Amino acid sequence: MTFWRALLRETGLIGSSRTRSADTAAPTREEQSVERPATAPVPSPAPVGGAPTEPLSLPAEEREGAPAAQTSATRTRVAEAESAPPAPVPTAGMRATSLERTLRALVERLGTEHPDTITARNNLATKYAQMGRRQAAVQQFELALAEAVEVFGEEHPRTEIIRENLAWAYEDAGRPADASGQWEMLLRERERQFGPADEDTVEARMRLAVCYRRSGRLDAAVAHYERAIEDVTATERREELRLGLSAAQSMSGRYDDAIAQLRMVLAGRRRRMGKGHLDTLTVHHRLGRAYTQAGRPDEAVEVLRDAYRVALNSSGDPDVRRLTLRLRRDLAGAYNAAGRHREAKALL
Repeated sequence: MTFWRALLRETGLIGSSRTRSADTAAPTREEQSVERPATAPVPSPAPVGGAPTEPLSLPAEEREGAPAAQTSATRTRVAEAESAPPAPVPTAGMRATSLERTLRALVERLGTEHPDTITARNNLATKYAQMGRRQAAVQQFELALAEAVEVFGEEHPRTEIIRENLAWAYEDAGRPADASGQWEMLLRERERQFGPADEDTVEARMRLAVCYRRSGRLDAAVAHYERAIEDVTATERREELRLGLSAAQSMSGRYDDAIAQLRMVLAGRRRRMGKGHLDTLTVHHRLGRAYTQAGRPDEAVEVLRDAYRVALNSSGDPDVRRLTLRLRRDLAGAYNAAGRHREAKALL
Protein backbone atom coordinates (compact mmCIF):
# COMPACT_ATOMS: atom_id res chain seq x y z
CA MET A 1 0.00 0.00 0.00
CA THR A 2 1.49 3.35 -1.00
CA PHE A 3 1.76 6.38 1.24
CA TRP A 4 -1.26 8.13 -0.25
CA ARG A 5 -3.49 5.06 -0.18
CA ALA A 6 -2.55 4.56 3.46
CA LEU A 7 -3.24 8.22 4.16
CA LEU A 8 -6.68 8.11 2.58
CA ARG A 9 -7.54 4.96 4.52
CA GLU A 10 -6.38 6.34 7.86
CA THR A 11 -7.63 9.92 7.75
CA GLY A 12 -10.23 10.34 5.05
CA LEU A 13 -8.26 13.16 3.42
CA ILE A 14 -8.84 13.80 -0.25
CA GLY A 15 -5.82 14.26 -2.52
CA SER A 16 -5.60 15.26 -6.16
CA SER A 17 -3.78 13.32 -8.90
CA ARG A 18 -0.08 12.99 -8.25
CA THR A 19 1.15 11.95 -11.71
CA ARG A 20 3.67 14.60 -12.80
CA SER A 21 6.79 14.70 -14.89
CA ALA A 22 10.18 14.85 -13.23
CA ASP A 23 10.60 18.59 -13.78
CA THR A 24 7.15 20.07 -13.36
CA ALA A 25 5.30 21.35 -10.41
CA ALA A 26 2.28 19.52 -9.05
CA PRO A 27 -1.01 20.78 -7.73
CA THR A 28 -1.35 21.03 -4.00
CA ARG A 29 -3.95 18.95 -2.20
CA GLU A 30 -6.99 20.06 -0.30
CA GLU A 31 -7.99 18.28 2.88
CA GLN A 32 -11.40 16.94 3.69
CA SER A 33 -12.62 17.33 7.25
CA VAL A 34 -11.64 14.25 9.19
CA GLU A 35 -15.18 13.75 10.45
CA ARG A 36 -16.42 12.88 6.94
CA PRO A 37 -15.88 9.36 5.61
CA ALA A 38 -13.27 9.09 2.86
CA THR A 39 -15.87 8.14 0.27
CA ALA A 40 -18.22 11.03 0.94
CA PRO A 41 -18.22 13.89 -1.60
CA VAL A 42 -16.78 17.15 -0.35
CA PRO A 43 -19.53 19.81 -0.51
CA SER A 44 -18.51 23.11 -2.08
CA PRO A 45 -19.12 26.30 -0.14
CA ALA A 46 -22.25 28.16 -1.16
CA PRO A 47 -21.50 30.52 -4.08
CA VAL A 48 -21.24 34.15 -3.07
CA GLY A 49 -24.52 35.73 -4.08
CA GLY A 50 -25.69 32.44 -5.60
CA ALA A 51 -29.10 30.84 -5.73
CA PRO A 52 -30.47 28.55 -3.00
CA THR A 53 -29.12 25.04 -3.17
CA GLU A 54 -32.49 23.32 -2.56
CA PRO A 55 -35.69 23.75 -4.62
CA LEU A 56 -38.34 26.03 -3.22
CA SER A 57 -41.54 24.36 -1.99
CA LEU A 58 -44.85 25.28 -3.59
CA PRO A 59 -47.05 27.59 -1.48
CA ALA A 60 -49.42 25.75 0.85
CA GLU A 61 -52.52 27.22 -0.79
CA GLU A 62 -51.64 25.79 -4.20
CA ARG A 63 -50.91 22.35 -2.76
CA GLU A 64 -54.32 22.29 -1.04
CA GLY A 65 -56.39 23.61 -3.97
CA ALA A 66 -56.08 27.39 -3.65
CA PRO A 67 -58.28 29.79 -5.62
CA ALA A 68 -57.54 30.00 -9.31
CA ALA A 69 -56.38 33.64 -9.13
CA GLN A 70 -53.81 32.84 -6.48
CA THR A 71 -52.64 29.77 -8.35
CA SER A 72 -52.26 31.79 -11.56
CA ALA A 73 -50.26 34.45 -9.77
CA THR A 74 -48.05 31.82 -8.22
CA ARG A 75 -47.43 30.24 -11.61
CA THR A 76 -46.52 33.65 -13.01
CA ARG A 77 -43.95 34.15 -10.26
CA VAL A 78 -42.51 30.69 -10.88
CA ALA A 79 -42.32 31.36 -14.63
CA GLU A 80 -40.52 34.64 -14.00
CA ALA A 81 -38.06 32.91 -11.70
CA GLU A 82 -37.41 30.19 -14.27
CA SER A 83 -36.74 32.78 -16.98
CA ALA A 84 -34.19 34.66 -14.84
CA PRO A 85 -30.55 34.29 -15.83
CA PRO A 86 -28.64 31.57 -13.95
CA ALA A 87 -26.53 32.55 -10.99
CA PRO A 88 -22.91 33.30 -11.95
CA VAL A 89 -20.37 30.54 -11.48
CA PRO A 90 -18.03 31.45 -8.60
CA THR A 91 -14.65 32.70 -9.79
CA ALA A 92 -11.32 31.73 -8.25
CA GLY A 93 -11.26 35.06 -6.44
CA MET A 94 -14.75 34.51 -5.04
CA ARG A 95 -13.74 31.02 -3.89
CA ALA A 96 -10.60 32.42 -2.21
CA THR A 97 -12.67 35.10 -0.46
CA SER A 98 -15.05 32.44 0.82
CA LEU A 99 -12.14 30.36 2.13
CA GLU A 100 -10.63 33.43 3.80
CA ARG A 101 -13.91 34.10 5.61
CA THR A 102 -14.11 30.47 6.67
CA LEU A 103 -10.58 30.57 8.07
CA ARG A 104 -11.18 33.80 10.00
CA ALA A 105 -14.37 32.42 11.52
CA LEU A 106 -12.66 29.20 12.61
CA VAL A 107 -9.70 31.08 14.12
CA GLU A 108 -12.08 33.28 16.13
CA ARG A 109 -14.28 30.37 17.23
CA LEU A 110 -11.81 27.49 17.68
CA GLY A 111 -8.31 28.98 17.68
CA THR A 112 -5.38 28.44 15.30
CA GLU A 113 -4.48 24.93 16.46
CA HIS A 114 -7.83 23.24 16.03
CA PRO A 115 -7.83 20.51 13.33
CA ASP A 116 -10.62 22.24 11.38
CA THR A 117 -8.65 25.50 11.37
CA ILE A 118 -5.53 23.72 10.10
CA THR A 119 -7.58 22.09 7.35
CA ALA A 120 -9.10 25.45 6.38
CA ARG A 121 -5.68 27.11 6.23
CA ASN A 122 -4.32 24.31 4.03
CA ASN A 123 -7.29 24.67 1.70
CA LEU A 124 -6.88 28.44 1.46
CA ALA A 125 -3.18 28.01 0.67
CA THR A 126 -4.12 25.48 -1.99
CA LYS A 127 -6.45 27.98 -3.65
CA TYR A 128 -3.74 30.66 -3.53
CA ALA A 129 -1.33 28.27 -5.23
CA GLN A 130 -3.89 27.47 -7.93
CA MET A 131 -4.38 31.19 -8.55
CA GLY A 132 -0.64 31.83 -8.88
CA ARG A 133 -0.41 33.77 -5.59
CA ARG A 134 2.81 31.97 -4.74
CA GLN A 135 4.07 33.98 -1.78
CA ALA A 136 0.66 33.98 -0.10
CA ALA A 137 0.44 30.22 -0.63
CA VAL A 138 3.87 29.64 0.92
CA GLN A 139 3.02 31.78 3.96
CA GLN A 140 -0.22 29.92 4.64
CA PHE A 141 1.33 26.48 4.11
CA GLU A 142 4.17 27.39 6.49
CA LEU A 143 1.67 28.38 9.16
CA ALA A 144 -0.44 25.27 8.53
CA LEU A 145 2.61 23.01 8.78
CA ALA A 146 3.81 24.59 12.03
CA GLU A 147 0.34 24.17 13.52
CA ALA A 148 0.02 20.58 12.26
CA VAL A 149 3.38 19.61 13.77
CA GLU A 150 2.31 21.13 17.09
CA VAL A 151 -1.09 19.40 17.11
CA PHE A 152 -0.50 16.09 15.32
CA GLY A 153 3.29 15.56 15.39
CA GLU A 154 5.86 15.20 12.61
CA GLU A 155 4.74 11.75 11.40
CA HIS A 156 0.99 12.20 11.26
CA PRO A 157 -0.62 11.83 7.80
CA ARG A 158 -2.14 15.32 8.01
CA THR A 159 1.31 16.76 8.68
CA GLU A 160 2.73 14.78 5.76
CA ILE A 161 0.18 16.09 3.28
CA ILE A 162 0.73 19.70 4.32
CA ARG A 163 4.50 19.26 4.22
CA GLU A 164 4.32 17.98 0.66
CA ASN A 165 2.06 20.88 -0.29
CA LEU A 166 4.64 23.27 1.15
CA ALA A 167 7.44 21.56 -0.77
CA TRP A 168 5.54 22.01 -4.04
CA ALA A 169 4.75 25.63 -3.15
CA TYR A 170 8.45 26.34 -2.51
CA GLU A 171 9.29 24.86 -5.90
CA ASP A 172 6.60 26.91 -7.59
CA ALA A 173 7.95 30.05 -5.91
CA GLY A 174 11.47 29.36 -7.20
CA ARG A 175 12.90 28.29 -3.83
CA PRO A 176 14.39 24.84 -4.57
CA ALA A 177 16.76 24.90 -1.58
CA ASP A 178 13.82 25.37 0.81
CA ALA A 179 11.82 22.72 -1.04
CA SER A 180 14.67 20.22 -0.74
CA GLY A 181 14.54 20.46 3.06
CA GLN A 182 10.90 19.36 3.02
CA TRP A 183 11.52 16.58 0.47
CA GLU A 184 14.40 15.26 2.60
CA MET A 185 12.04 14.79 5.54
CA LEU A 186 9.36 13.21 3.36
CA LEU A 187 11.88 10.84 1.79
CA ARG A 188 13.19 9.66 5.18
CA GLU A 189 9.70 9.01 6.48
CA ARG A 190 8.55 7.16 3.37
CA GLU A 191 11.67 5.01 3.27
CA ARG A 192 11.10 4.09 6.89
CA GLN A 193 7.43 3.23 6.41
CA PHE A 194 7.30 1.74 2.92
CA GLY A 195 10.83 1.01 1.71
CA PRO A 196 12.93 2.54 -1.08
CA ALA A 197 11.04 1.05 -4.04
CA ASP A 198 7.55 2.27 -3.10
CA GLU A 199 6.20 4.66 -5.75
CA ASP A 200 5.71 7.47 -3.23
CA THR A 201 9.26 7.04 -1.93
CA VAL A 202 10.56 7.23 -5.50
CA GLU A 203 8.45 10.33 -6.08
CA ALA A 204 10.01 12.07 -3.07
CA ARG A 205 13.52 11.04 -4.14
CA MET A 206 12.91 12.31 -7.67
CA ARG A 207 11.65 15.70 -6.44
CA LEU A 208 14.62 15.93 -4.06
CA ALA A 209 17.00 15.27 -6.97
CA VAL A 210 15.30 17.98 -9.04
CA CYS A 211 15.59 20.49 -6.19
CA TYR A 212 19.22 19.61 -5.55
CA ARG A 213 19.97 20.11 -9.25
CA ARG A 214 18.19 23.45 -9.40
CA SER A 215 19.95 24.69 -6.27
CA GLY A 216 23.40 23.67 -7.54
CA ARG A 217 23.96 20.58 -5.37
CA LEU A 218 24.88 18.54 -8.43
CA ASP A 219 26.69 15.57 -6.86
CA ALA A 220 23.78 14.97 -4.49
CA ALA A 221 21.34 15.34 -7.39
CA VAL A 222 23.21 12.77 -9.47
CA ALA A 223 23.27 10.29 -6.58
CA HIS A 224 19.51 10.55 -6.01
CA TYR A 225 18.68 10.35 -9.70
CA GLU A 226 20.76 7.19 -10.02
CA ARG A 227 19.13 5.62 -6.96
CA ALA A 228 15.64 6.51 -8.21
CA ILE A 229 16.38 4.95 -11.60
CA GLU A 230 17.26 1.70 -9.84
CA ASP A 231 14.04 1.71 -7.82
CA VAL A 232 11.47 2.86 -10.39
CA THR A 233 9.47 0.35 -12.42
CA ALA A 234 7.60 2.41 -15.05
CA THR A 235 9.44 2.91 -18.35
CA GLU A 236 8.21 6.47 -18.88
CA ARG A 237 9.22 7.52 -15.38
CA ARG A 238 12.64 5.95 -15.81
CA GLU A 239 13.13 7.96 -19.00
CA GLU A 240 12.18 11.18 -17.19
CA LEU A 241 14.70 10.37 -14.48
CA ARG A 242 17.42 9.70 -17.05
CA LEU A 243 16.72 13.08 -18.65
CA GLY A 244 17.03 14.77 -15.26
CA LEU A 245 20.21 12.83 -14.56
CA SER A 246 21.69 13.87 -17.91
CA ALA A 247 20.97 17.53 -17.11
CA ALA A 248 22.70 17.26 -13.73
CA GLN A 249 25.67 15.49 -15.31
CA SER A 250 25.97 18.15 -18.02
CA MET A 251 25.86 20.92 -15.44
CA SER A 252 28.71 19.24 -13.54
CA GLY A 253 30.80 18.78 -16.70
CA ARG A 254 30.21 15.03 -17.02
CA TYR A 255 29.29 15.28 -20.70
CA ASP A 256 30.07 11.71 -21.71
CA ASP A 257 27.85 10.37 -18.93
CA ALA A 258 25.08 12.77 -19.96
CA ILE A 259 25.36 11.62 -23.57
CA ALA A 260 25.07 7.98 -22.50
CA GLN A 261 21.80 8.70 -20.66
CA LEU A 262 20.36 10.62 -23.60
CA ARG A 263 21.22 7.85 -26.04
CA MET A 264 19.35 5.33 -23.90
CA VAL A 265 16.27 7.54 -23.72
CA LEU A 266 16.39 8.23 -27.46
CA ALA A 267 16.57 4.53 -28.29
CA GLY A 268 13.61 3.78 -26.03
CA ARG A 269 11.42 6.55 -27.41
CA ARG A 270 12.17 5.58 -30.98
CA ARG A 271 10.92 2.07 -30.20
CA ARG A 272 7.80 3.21 -28.37
CA MET A 273 6.81 6.39 -30.22
CA GLY A 274 8.63 6.45 -33.53
CA LYS A 275 11.46 8.74 -34.57
CA GLY A 276 9.16 11.53 -35.79
CA HIS A 277 7.27 12.00 -32.50
CA LEU A 278 7.80 15.35 -30.81
CA ASP A 279 9.01 13.75 -27.57
CA THR A 280 11.53 11.65 -29.51
CA LEU A 281 12.76 14.62 -31.53
CA THR A 282 13.16 16.70 -28.38
CA VAL A 283 15.56 14.13 -26.93
CA HIS A 284 17.32 13.81 -30.31
CA HIS A 285 17.87 17.58 -30.23
CA ARG A 286 19.19 17.46 -26.67
CA LEU A 287 21.63 14.73 -27.66
CA GLY A 288 23.03 16.85 -30.46
CA ARG A 289 23.47 19.81 -28.13
CA ALA A 290 25.17 17.54 -25.59
CA TYR A 291 27.76 16.58 -28.21
CA THR A 292 28.32 20.29 -28.89
CA GLN A 293 28.78 21.01 -25.18
CA ALA A 294 31.23 18.11 -24.95
CA GLY A 295 33.40 19.65 -27.67
CA ARG A 296 32.60 16.89 -30.16
CA PRO A 297 31.40 18.96 -33.17
CA ASP A 298 31.59 16.23 -35.82
CA GLU A 299 29.32 13.96 -33.81
CA ALA A 300 27.08 16.93 -33.04
CA VAL A 301 26.72 17.60 -36.77
CA GLU A 302 25.81 13.99 -37.47
CA VAL A 303 23.16 13.82 -34.73
CA LEU A 304 21.63 17.25 -35.36
CA ARG A 305 21.54 16.72 -39.13
CA ASP A 306 19.70 13.43 -38.66
CA ALA A 307 17.23 15.04 -36.25
CA TYR A 308 16.71 18.00 -38.60
CA ARG A 309 15.88 15.74 -41.53
CA VAL A 310 13.40 13.74 -39.48
CA ALA A 311 11.78 16.93 -38.21
CA LEU A 312 11.39 18.30 -41.75
CA ASN A 313 9.43 15.16 -42.65
CA SER A 314 7.24 15.45 -39.52
CA SER A 315 6.56 19.20 -39.49
CA GLY A 316 2.74 19.07 -39.61
CA ASP A 317 2.65 19.64 -35.85
CA PRO A 318 3.23 23.33 -34.91
CA ASP A 319 5.46 22.25 -32.01
CA VAL A 320 7.55 20.15 -34.38
CA ARG A 321 7.86 23.15 -36.72
CA ARG A 322 9.17 25.29 -33.88
CA LEU A 323 11.61 22.56 -32.91
CA THR A 324 12.73 22.33 -36.56
CA LEU A 325 13.78 25.99 -36.47
CA ARG A 326 15.85 25.40 -33.33
CA LEU A 327 17.42 22.32 -34.89
CA ARG A 328 18.34 24.36 -37.99
CA ARG A 329 20.01 27.02 -35.85
CA ASP A 330 21.92 24.52 -33.73
CA LEU A 331 22.98 22.49 -36.76
CA ALA A 332 24.43 25.66 -38.30
CA GLY A 333 26.32 26.28 -35.06
CA ALA A 334 27.67 22.74 -35.09
CA TYR A 335 28.81 23.15 -38.73
CA ASN A 336 30.67 26.32 -37.75
CA ALA A 337 32.26 24.59 -34.73
CA ALA A 338 33.42 21.81 -37.07
CA GLY A 339 34.93 24.33 -39.49
CA ARG A 340 32.29 23.66 -42.16
CA HIS A 341 31.35 27.29 -42.67
CA ARG A 342 29.86 26.99 -46.16
CA GLU A 343 27.32 24.42 -44.95
CA ALA A 344 26.55 26.58 -41.92
CA LYS A 345 25.97 29.63 -44.11
CA ALA A 346 23.51 27.68 -46.29
CA LEU A 347 21.29 27.15 -43.23
CA LEU A 348 21.33 30.75 -42.01
